[in-house]
Amino acid sequence: MDGSLQSFLSIFGIFLRLGLTSFGGPVAHIGYFHQALVIERRWLDDQRFAELLALCQFMPGPASSQLGFAIGLEKGGLSGGLAAWLGFTLPSALLMLIFAWLSLSIDAFAENGLHGLVVAAVAVVTLAVWQMGQKLCETWPKRGIALLSALLMLNLAGLYAQIAVILIGAVLGGLWLKPAASTARVGQSGVNPVPPGTAKVAAALFAALLLFSLAPLGATWPLVAQLADLYRSGALVFGGGHVVLPLLESEFVQSARLSEQSFMTGYGAAQALPGPLFSFAAYLGAMSSVLPGGFLGALLGGLCALLAIFLPGLLLVIVAMPLWQRLQHHKGLNGILAGVNAAVVGLLGAALYDPLWLHGILGWSDVLLALAAFLALLSKKVPVVWVVLITGVIPLAFGQ
Repeated sequence: MDGSLQSFLSIFGIFLRLGLTSFGGPVAHIGYFHQALVIERRWLDDQRFAELLALCQFMPGPASSQLGFAIGLEKGGLSGGLAAWLGFTLPSALLMLIFAWLSLSIDAFAENGLHGLVVAAVAVVTLAVWQMGQKLCETWPKRGIALLSALLMLNLAGLYAQIAVILIGAVLGGLWLKPAASTARVGQSGVNPVPPGTAKVAAALFAALLLFSLAPLGATWPLVAQLADLYRSGALVFGGGHVVLPLLESEFVQSARLSEQSFMTGYGAAQALPGPLFSFAAYLGAMSSVLPGGFLGALLGGLCALLAIFLPGLLLVIVAMPLWQRLQHHKGLNGILAGVNAAVVGLLGAALYDPLWLHGILGWSDVLLALAAFLALLSKKVPVVWVVLITGVIPLAFGQ
């Protein structure tokens, strides 16, 4: 088998497994990525993981999907990035298309299972915060930046709060932390995964499509207008799937493409699935019926909608990677990057509390279940997939 095809299939398989098991939303996805790619496979170290995460937090779009795409880029170039995105996205996208076709609803049984999976996500993210904190906040100044970042994140509102917190971490890192010698990255060759020419083409394409999406298209081309609306939503939203909800509601419900009941039913189903919440777009594209042809038309509409909402975020990663690659080797910026890394730990710690802990831990039984899952993960003797599955089944067995 050709080496590039083998690499593509290997990356695709790993991210497909993540796409099938990563329940709990964007914050939990980061925990699953850290466990699978940093701890288990050592594709990159904690420092590089935090740097890529900070980069994706700066940009609009689905941060967890962008992080997976960026890691795939570093591991296997553009084909590796595509493999990572496809593997992580396909399970939830296909399930949303099936849901649109069958028009099912989530019953109480599924809701109990979902609750158990959220508890598992609490354990996974707790482990990620613990391990990244040990590696990236080993000094008191770094711990101070992480703690300050967490407190700020818990008390700031607005779409740009996370960007402000990361910038504050960068400033404090530049003031407090001494530059250190560059260290080698685990699992990173040092070769730029995105050629400069490719980045320029991606930047031009992103800008051209954004300008096109802002143009009044009217009802002459309903499919083109719908895809333009989805592209614009993906290009302008910070904070991921939950934050894009008001934009999508405006584009589909208020414009009468979809009823409010159908919209909220699909959104509820999307929250019960693993993988990125942006896969909700596949359901919207299938249900809006802008294409004739029954099932096949709905399938094509769903797939086009999926590509439209993800495309701007992926293009931005391609644009940003070469610049980020150059910055990481600049010795004078090491203190700033260390401050950014510490701020990322604080951001994850804040997100662990809100929304994961507040929405996932509803009583002492949940605390004990999350603690047991955390200890099982910490022991490294139980695969993360089994921890997640068992934690999801226990609330079903006891009817919680």
